[in-house]
Amino acid sequence: MSRIGKNPITIPQGVTVEVKENLVTVKGKLGELTQEFENVSISIEDNTITLERPTESKDHKSKHGLYRALINNMIEGVSNGWTKQLELVGVGYRASNQGNKLDLALGFSHNIILDVAPEVKVETISEKGKNPIIKLTSHDKQLVGQVAAKIRGFRRPEPYKGKGVKFVGELIRRKAGKSA
Repeated sequence: MSRIGKNPITIPQGVTVEVKENLVTVKGKLGELTQEFENVSISIEDNTITLERPTESKDHKSKHGLYRALINNMIEGVSNGWTKQLELVGVGYRASNQGNKLDLALGFSHNIILDVAPEVKVETISEKGKNPIIKLTSHDKQLVGQVAAKIRGFRRPEPYKGKGVKFVGELIRRKAGKSA
C-alpha cells in the first residue's frame, strides 16, 4: 500500500485547484502550474484532495504516490515557493547577476554566463570573508532543482580540498591527500 498516496492534501487559502480529464491546474499568489496524470482518480472535497488508484498493480501503486507528491509540491510552490542555495568554495570563485543572467568565475579561462529561466529569480550574495552564495527561488520545484543541478555541474566539489559549487549545508566526503 502506498503510504504517501493515501495521505490527503489540504488546500491553503488563496490556492485554487482544478481537475479536467487528465490535467491538474494549481493557481496561487506566486503563479500557476499544470501537471498531467494517469491511472489515478483525484477528488476535491472541503479543501482536501484525495487520490485513489483503480487496482493494486505495481504501476498503479507507484503512480499513486508519485502524483500525490507532485500535486503537494505544486500547492506548496504556488503558496510559499521553493528556494535552493548554492555556495562557491574556492579561491577566486565569484558569482554576479544582472537580472536573470548569471556570471560565474569558477577558475576556467573564461567566465560562464548562464541565462536562467524567467520563472526562476536569481540572487547573488557576496560578503567579505565568506564564500559567495547563489540563491534561486521559484514556484516550480522541478525547475529550481534543474537550474541548481546545472550550476553545480559546472564545477562539482572535489574530495581533496572541497573546492567547487555545492549546496548550502551539503557535506562533502573528504579524502586524505598523498602522505609524504
